[in-house]
Amino acid sequence: MTLSPELLLSVAAERLRAARPELAAHLDLSTPDGLRGAKTALAGGEAADLADGALVVTVVGRFRLPDWVRETCRFALSVPAERAEPWRRSFTRTVYLAGQPDNLVHRFAFDHVADDGSMAWAGPAADGRTTTLRRLLKTFSGDRMLSAWAPVTVTVPGPPGAGRGARPPVHRDLYIATAGVTVSRLLIHVNHLLAEAVLDGLIIPEDRLTLRSVPRLAGLAAPFAALRVDADPHRHELRAYAGLTEET
Repeated sequence: MTLSPELLLSVAAERLRAARPELAAHLDLSTPDGLRGAKTALAGGEAADLADGALVVTVVGRFRLPDWVRETCRFALSVPAERAEPWRRSFTRTVYLAGQPDNLVHRFAFDHVADDGSMAWAGPAADGRTTTLRRLLKTFSGDRMLSAWAPVTVTVPGPPGAGRGARPPVHRDLYIATAGVTVSRLLIHVNHLLAEAVLDGLIIPEDRLTLRSVPRLAGLAAPFAALRVDADPHRHELRAYAGLTEET
């Protein structure tokens, strides 16, 4: 698959159409400038109901990429359909806070806590449910630039049949771009990719994901089933930040 500018634009535009078709129908998604304008409009007053009150808050105590990928999938798989739909319509909106879940579980009702207590998730829910939590904790600061790592494979936890697709488990590669990307940006980009892949049935329990680092996804010949595309803050163009391959 060639990650041409036209393909990246198509992927980004289709994400908007899939999440909010009633709004996308009135927006210009045919050019990069049009797409940027559409995102600005959706995030502003022209679409005040954008989030539908669906927000996920993730509290990060300790970050280790394989564990975070595994638990992110596990959390997304646990979201019931009636809460997944508004979350998808809000573009799987998630904020990351720095804190120790073990010190907070007696004060706040989390929907999922990692087995080792390193991370916890609340939502998707109306913003008001997590207001106190968001006021108490600071935004997670992951300003360190990513460096390459050796490929590592994780197995998506959960009971068989708990996903949104009825099929045998498969193996996929998860490519993550590292050039000019901080840990904080990784959390945002890969979270969107994983959460939406779960909601689409591309990831189910017992699937295996091999995490691979590359400076950029451009030039890879891998057949991608899903891509995370967003504006490159360092260039006036779209960039693929993460990609989930077809079954391998």
